[in-house]
Amino acid sequence: MSEYLHSSKEAGKLTRGSQRSKGRYQLMDLLLGDEMDIPRSNTLLTEQQKIAKLAAEAPGMCFTSLNHHLSFEWLKEAYKRTRKDGAVGTDKQTASSYEKDLDANLTSLLNRAKSGNYFAPPVRRIYIPKGNKRDDKRPIGIPTFEDKVLQRAVVMLLEPIYEQDFLECSYGFRRGRSAHDAVSAVQKYLIQTKGGWVLDVDLRKFFDTLKHSYLRDLLQIRVRDGVVKRLIGKWLSAGVMEANNNISRQDVGCPQGGVVSPILSNLYLHHVLDVWFHEMVKPRLKGDSFLIRFADDFLIVCKRKDDAKSILNVIPKRFAKYGLAINQEKTKMVDFRLNPSRSDYPKSFDFLGFTFHWDKSRKGRDLVRCKTSKDRLSRSITQTAEWCRRNRHTPISAQRAKLNSMLRGHYNYFGITGNYYSLNKFFRAVCRNWRKFLSSRCQRKTMSWNKFNKLTKVYPLVRPFMAHSVYKA
Repeated sequence: MSEYLHSSKEAGKLTRGSQRSKGRYQLMDLLLGDEMDIPRSNTLLTEQQKIAKLAAEAPGMCFTSLNHHLSFEWLKEAYKRTRKDGAVGTDKQTASSYEKDLDANLTSLLNRAKSGNYFAPPVRRIYIPKGNKRDDKRPIGIPTFEDKVLQRAVVMLLEPIYEQDFLECSYGFRRGRSAHDAVSAVQKYLIQTKGGWVLDVDLRKFFDTLKHSYLRDLLQIRVRDGVVKRLIGKWLSAGVMEANNNISRQDVGCPQGGVVSPILSNLYLHHVLDVWFHEMVKPRLKGDSFLIRFADDFLIVCKRKDDAKSILNVIPKRFAKYGLAINQEKTKMVDFRLNPSRSDYPKSFDFLGFTFHWDKSRKGRDLVRCKTSKDRLSRSITQTAEWCRRNRHTPISAQRAKLNSMLRGHYNYFGITGNYYSLNKFFRAVCRNWRKFLSSRCQRKTMSWNKFNKLTKVYPLVRPFMAHSVYKA
């Protein structure tokens, strides 16, 4: 074991609280179980099991030797698990061209990574719409394909370690956990406690303001392997290339879209928020409290108003200490208590694209239901309408295939119990927009609904379905 680990008192102090979290060994079992997207090679699986076991048994230790796991077989498995249909990076190399001489490319990549001669190319930055406003866009970084493969290989090394450290309140970018699990956890807690004061906190440009110096210090707690640290340092300082081919390098930011970015962002907020809340904040509160986090989106629920106000006052100072800022305009405190004497229901709040609100079951029990938030529903309708407008002259069979793909994607995320009304609203809006732009294909009169209904019998659209129903076995 001494080959892998190195004692660190500081690491023990900073991670001891996280190791007391309930279900730490359940996370390790889940990582090693058949439900995970684990490497197909039995040898690689055994090595990941060894890393996970050591990390769970020695929470106060840091790994000083990990790069010997990086072998040709490890990189080949990383290649298999890398998405092949993604956008190309700055070198314009595709997965198919890289595969033509795969063994030689992977051998060269392994030698350069271990010898320190690997050059991390800048990521290509694009902007995608973030909301209904044209100026509101989200920057996305696209690494080269070879960079994605190497990042995936390093992530395969780090995941078994940090799955033992991350707390139960963290759901984003973790295997076996999804946004729907986070939504369900919020619902269950609010129903059990009859609600409370909800702090909906919004971080301002988290991925663009994450400080490299702090991230390196936090990584040092558990990982001190020179090869792994050098590679991560190169990715952080690689810079981004804009559309005008200008390359900018800064000491802050982690490009959103990279393979290694999710686990680094989780590591950052694990120490900045999760451990701090459970070890420093929660024991000092007068009432019960609850934290749930999905990547950089998180909620804090408090039973007492004074506790919620105290957290709201101190949390900007905590984030400012690590170079992060709170968006004061979007951060709010919502009274979500359920009081039977009140004639009106408490206010609602949004989280992960859903609007949470109190409702009654058929038997009269109080329930917290979720529906698609107004801005997400409006954005989805606008995107489908714009697609119909641009592609109105393509064959109807091709239009129907694409619209069904968009409908399934919407249902697969928003199709949860109690949200059928919003799903049906989206479906009907898609039907209206499709009929509208099919009618504009020629200068004749508008297509009647009777004719459109006959058309959809030949080219049917996918009707709403519950992809995440609580009533499914």
